[in-house]
Amino acid sequence: MIFREWQKFKMRVIWSSAGFVHVWKTESSLHQWIVLNVASALLAFILPLTGLERGVLLMGGIMVLAAECMNTAIERVVDDISTEKRDRARQAKDAGSAAVAIMGLAVLAAWICIIFGLVARS
Repeated sequence: MIFREWQKFKMRVIWSSAGFVHVWKTESSLHQWIVLNVASALLAFILPLTGLERGVLLMGGIMVLAAECMNTAIERVVDDISTEKRDRARQAKDAGSAAVAIMGLAVLAAWICIIFGLVARS
């Protein structure tokens, strides 16, 4: 039983890795989010933040990457169904893109709150 569960886990890691590699190869926006995440993480570790503040910022950045992966999945499914221009297809793609943007705004809001807190503490 443990061996079977280990095999399932390994396959999930392989499938997830393949999905991330696909998004990396096909979506330049993922590259942009990763650059922003690296800059955000560096700043989070340079500034005198609490562990909780750092954790919130790092988690938010990772969630943006997850949203970008989900947006790519939506785009692929929509494109696989049909290549013709349809309002609902565009709306689905736009909604996925909006989800990524909203996640990015959430991280920005966290940064603003944390910076204000940092200033207030000093």
